[in-house]
Amino acid sequence: MQALPYRHARRLTGPNVYFADTGTALESAAGQVFDLDALRRWDALVREAVARLGWPAGARYRHRHASGATLAFSAPLDQLHIATALNIWAWWIASASPAEPLHAPGDAATWDIALAMRTLQASAAAEARPTLLALQRKARARALPFLLDEDELTLGSGSGARSWFVDELPDPAHVPWPRLHRIPTALVTGSNGKTTTTRLLAALCQAHVGDTAYSCTDGVFFQGQALDSGDFSGPAGAREALRQGQARAAVLETARGGLLRHGLAIEQADVAVVTNVAHDHFGEFGVHDLHMLAQVKLSVARAVGVGAHLVLNADDAFLRTQSTALSCPLAWFALDFDQPLLRLHRALGKPTCGVRDAHLWLALAGIEHDLGPTVAMPLSLGDRARYNLGNLAAGALAGALLGIAPGTIARVLVHFGQDPDDNPGRLQQWMFGSTRVVVDYAHNPEGLRSLLDALDASRRGGRLGLLLGHAGNRQDEDLRAVAHVAAAYAPERVILKELPGYARGRDADSVPALMHAQLLADGLDPQRVQLQPDEVQAARSLLAWASEGDLLVLPVHELANRAKVVALLDGMAASGWHAGDAVPGRRPD
Repeated sequence: MQALPYRHARRLTGPNVYFADTGTALESAAGQVFDLDALRRWDALVREAVARLGWPAGARYRHRHASGATLAFSAPLDQLHIATALNIWAWWIASASPAEPLHAPGDAATWDIALAMRTLQASAAAEARPTLLALQRKARARALPFLLDEDELTLGSGSGARSWFVDELPDPAHVPWPRLHRIPTALVTGSNGKTTTTRLLAALCQAHVGDTAYSCTDGVFFQGQALDSGDFSGPAGAREALRQGQARAAVLETARGGLLRHGLAIEQADVAVVTNVAHDHFGEFGVHDLHMLAQVKLSVARAVGVGAHLVLNADDAFLRTQSTALSCPLAWFALDFDQPLLRLHRALGKPTCGVRDAHLWLALAGIEHDLGPTVAMPLSLGDRARYNLGNLAAGALAGALLGIAPGTIARVLVHFGQDPDDNPGRLQQWMFGSTRVVVDYAHNPEGLRSLLDALDASRRGGRLGLLLGHAGNRQDEDLRAVAHVAAAYAPERVILKELPGYARGRDADSVPALMHAQLLADGLDPQRVQLQPDEVQAARSLLAWASEGDLLVLPVHELANRAKVVALLDGMAASGWHAGDAVPGRRPD
């Protein structure tokens, strides 16, 4: 049986990297051979089918890249299933796929275009939801969030929202439009620092207006309580946060995966933040370089309209370069408040934030505000965590653009991070005598390097022990790059962990094997490297190895495992554990 000519076809349910509307996107099959004429044939087939279906002649996107092609086009909200089927059908024909044609009932015939058109027209008529589209038009006219999933439609957000089951939609004339509104909403994306900045900004909103909902890679939270646990950094998490009926503000972590798979959950935000762009996730959805990855991150700009701002990192060359193509209002942050771009921006009366003379400064509406010494801000780790200085600046600037007073921002910054629950899994530390243990989420080369630098790992007094592993959804060179960074700090012990639930199509042991080979290639003594298939047991093994004065760095990636490791460390701290004591629950290696 021949392989299918595509590997991933999906609905785009909101503004996305390709265009500002809803639609569909398809990734061609890995290794599929085709020429540029195939892309032109796809375009012609889609254009003709869209016209025959009576849909608006919207955007079409075709992009050839190192792993194939991405093909996308816009379509009405109620026709996304049909549009996805049309996308598959058009590529099947255009690429001259040798795979056996689809024969299931309702599939468009790849051998008869006229028959296919009749099938698609019948399916489109059956899927039509005129009431849904009328509600969407009314909501857009009022700049109201329109939150739709398979089961529920919500108009408005937070305390200004009302929801209906999708099979019980109201007549637009019967919707209580005057009672609906949207709450202040922020989007946060970037390669590193997303979750920390999201949590910080949520804390700022909580101090400013009270009840704040936020979604991130750890779950959905409201009033300090977890509503759901897991990775909710995509549209589903955003919708859940925005549907909290008592919420007065929302902060939505907006990760690359959700942006590429489905787009944004909302069409309008009050502020959006891009923390940075770093080498990560190459090879997925047509993203093979930092230029394209920056475009993905900057797709949040589609939700930045009149009166809103896009907050960008002026220390990031790719963001500086690509910002010139943006039409939305910009605000810049940097580690240096007097960085040339920030000075120029301030000269125009525009907002900036950064560090000057070891203080965090905010410029807003032509006035400069001293937010206090950064060394007094727990996130800065005594000014050693430079990446968190950037997160502090990004969060403070975004908060100010949401209307939060500088005094309120300053008060939050000197407290946020004191409590481990403020930012769990990010730079969490325990001291066992002179042995220091740190739990973090560092998951790419830049993140790991920044973490180890913040911990002065290269100037340590004792030994360095490091937990190392990764999910399988990275290219081989990306996995090797993480190991290469680790080797540069000459750790005395590396425990390579497997993440069985995150193999992402690889053999279970292939990721540790790649990293192991790179560590040895970089000169690490094989006796210093061990393999442990269980993430929690790997942490226990490293703790059992520790001596007084050692630094143990534990990047723990699976949420449930992190909770177990944190509970283990809390229990050990409560019992007065010291290096050399037995580690609770440890199995023999």
